[in-house]
Amino acid sequence: MARSRIVPVPPNWFAVVMGTSIVATAAHSLPVRLPGLDALAWAFWTLAGLALVAAVVATAAHLRADRGALRAYLDDPAVAPFYGAPAMALLAYGAATLLVAQPLLGHATVVVDGALWAAGTALGLATAVGVPALAFTRHRVGVDAASGAWLMPVVPPMVSAATGALLLPHLDGAAAQTMALACYAMVGASGLAALVLITQVWSRLAHHQRGAAVAVPTLWIVLGPLGQSVTAVGLLADHAGPALGVSDRALIVAALLVGVPVMGFALLWLAIAGAVTAMTAREGLPFSLAFWAFTFPVGTMVTGASSLAAHTGAVALDVLAAALFALLLAGWGVAAAGTVRAVRPQRAVSDVRAGPARATAGR
Repeated sequence: MARSRIVPVPPNWFAVVMGTSIVATAAHSLPVRLPGLDALAWAFWTLAGLALVAAVVATAAHLRADRGALRAYLDDPAVAPFYGAPAMALLAYGAATLLVAQPLLGHATVVVDGALWAAGTALGLATAVGVPALAFTRHRVGVDAASGAWLMPVVPPMVSAATGALLLPHLDGAAAQTMALACYAMVGASGLAALVLITQVWSRLAHHQRGAAVAVPTLWIVLGPLGQSVTAVGLLADHAGPALGVSDRALIVAALLVGVPVMGFALLWLAIAGAVTAMTAREGLPFSLAFWAFTFPVGTMVTGASSLAAHTGAVALDVLAAALFALLLAGWGVAAAGTVRAVRPQRAVSDVRAGPARATAGR
């Protein structure tokens, strides 16, 4: 009985890797350099690496022990969207490695990030196509089922665009041009898909309200494609110009014209999600792995604000990035503490496994 509770490892466990990796990346990218930031980035990069290894090994053991688990998860409309998490975990850890670990590993970080980017992008494109295809043909959900979790399978290409931009300085010629074009294409593909889904989430909230308390943290997932799109266009403005034969200034202007309004909407949604979460917490907010939505999506807002700050030199954006980073650390602390507490008793392990799935389904 104990074995049946511990072995199952659904894909949402990879959110731990995403949420920890983004802290390292955000600490490195922060425009305000504070004492201890570099050490903090190193610490979270190390933790993310350990979490990634643990998640991969545990997932492999689970799938080997239960050959039908993968199909069962994909057939479950509450779990299938979380298959975007493994792809984003690979991409997020690869980017953190390239940015944080270069002083230690040198050029090896480029090789590691390149391999993780290729694997994460392939997996992310597969989920961006496959999970919606399953939703359109096999899944059955209620009219009030729209959730922030529905964004999980379509966000990975946006993460690929942002992290791919970091690899552009290490490419040249046709390879660099192809990478730059692919990154911009993935910004469009993921961004437009996210726009469609965010409107559905808003409509569901307006007509059916917040739903079950356990579903409330998934509202924070909406911040992911918003913050990541600002980050992606900002990093592409920094690195894609030579590959595309476009002036850096033109790309920076375009990044600002896109990034500032999107960041404005992200801040609006952050306020709404924060208010709904606070009201729910007063009534009772049960822990689940959905709490990790307090990390990666907020982290993308930190990197997006940092990019805008770098391009404008605005002190207000420096302050915004620092404030969001503080919120990110608080969110990581809440999610990590809850996870540690939950995995101790075997009863709670079962609850953690089931919680995000129920949240996605709106049950």
